[in-house]
Amino acid sequence: MLEGALAAGWILTDEPVASDQVQPASLDLRLGPVAYRVRASFLPGKHPVQERLESLKTHALDLSVPAVLEKGCVYIVPLVERLQLPENTSARANPKSSTGRLDVFTRLITDFSREFDQVRSGYKGSLYLEVVPQTFSILVRAGTRLTQLRLMRGAPASSDALLSALHEEHELVFAEGETPAEPFISQGLWLSVDLAGAGPDEIIGYRAKPHTPLVDVDRVGAYDWRDFWDAIERPRDGQLLLNPEDFYILSSKERIRVPMTAAAEMVSYEPSVGEFRNHYAGFFDPGFGFRTDDVRGTHAVLEVRSHEVPFILEDGQHVSRLVYQRLIVAAEKAYGAGVGSSYQHQRISLSKHFR
Repeated sequence: MLEGALAAGWILTDEPVASDQVQPASLDLRLGPVAYRVRASFLPGKHPVQERLESLKTHALDLSVPAVLEKGCVYIVPLVERLQLPENTSARANPKSSTGRLDVFTRLITDFSREFDQVRSGYKGSLYLEVVPQTFSILVRAGTRLTQLRLMRGAPASSDALLSALHEEHELVFAEGETPAEPFISQGLWLSVDLAGAGPDEIIGYRAKPHTPLVDVDRVGAYDWRDFWDAIERPRDGQLLLNPEDFYILSSKERIRVPMTAAAEMVSYEPSVGEFRNHYAGFFDPGFGFRTDDVRGTHAVLEVRSHEVPFILEDGQHVSRLVYQRLIVAAEKAYGAGVGSSYQHQRISLSKHFR
């Protein structure tokens, strides 16, 4: 259906769409040839994005050659792809998994939009990406893929009844040893944080270092993780103190999967369980953790930042929830190595840039 949308002209581009841009239930979007440094983030509201850029930009960067986006700075990048959606079709964007694990904050913007990452039904126009590197300065270029787009017809519903039915049909949650586990379902599928790991000397997480070299986001396996991260060993008391504004990579205790008939999105901020953000990417393609490549459930990686105050996490504490939605038809591709996916076998895993 995504390929059909491309053929029908719902997604327009002056450059051919690469086959690996089409993921199981999403389309990777590409940065265009220029980026604008702006004074502040914004929503265009009553204006086209380009009009707001004229008053907010400080300078332009040429992305036809590799360019540095500095951490702590806000950039707006027109994307290669444009949309011409039918009236009954909307879209939603999420950062790609590797983007979130680098702590690169991205949000999609459209002309006259009043919310980020949401494209209204029938939208016809350009797409822009706000890019804010928060921990590492990054190197990007025209064609770099930082975000992905999903198309939706009507108003797709998600409910606990749907989740229960999916679990009954496919078994969504597993403990260690491929044993099905009882899901905790309440306005989504809840996940807990793993601070125990698989053994007494297990690394259970990573904390980003404050002053590091650049990361070229298009290079895979290029960097020694020790230059960018401090490893967190299993705490003796089962508790981890989050320092305000530090960036952590942690893992869920549960192993989860997404059947071929559904996709899932992690709710990124849960004030009811603590003042911290638990995920920056948050989209799970069909086939994630499924029995492809001999996988039966995969741990979800949590990208965590505590805001304003120190916060103590305890092993097994509920920290986030997944919201599932059914696809119109089952996906033809499954998340995994066959479509270039990097995290099907993860437990606690940094982004693909680190070896």
